[in-house]
Amino acid sequence: MPAFTVTSIIDGDTFEVTPQWKWSGTAGTRVRPTGYDAPELHAFGGQAAKDKLSRLIHGQQVDLRAAYRIDRGRLVCDVFWGNRNLADYFQNYR
Repeated sequence: MPAFTVTSIIDGDTFEVTPQWKWSGTAGTRVRPTGYDAPELHAFGGQAAKDKLSRLIHGQQVDLRAAYRIDRGRLVCDVFWGNRNLADYFQNYR
C-alpha cells in the first residue's frame, strides 16, 4: 500500500488516514496498528497513550503493511513510521 497521511487520532491505538485504504474489497480511513493494545480513553493511561500517538504521527506519513483483517471498520495492519514499526514505540502496552 502507498504512504498515508495521519489526519486524526481517535485513541491510543486507532487513527484515521488519507487517502482511504483499500483492502479485500473494503475501503476506509480508520487504522488499528498491530503489536500493542493501548488502554481505552476512559481507563487509566488512555489519554496518555492517545497523546503519545498524536505527538508521534499526527500529520505525518505512515506506511500500512501486512493487513490482517477489518475490525469494527478499522484496517488492522502493521504500521511503520520512519521505517520503524509503530508498536516499537508502545512496548509497555504489549
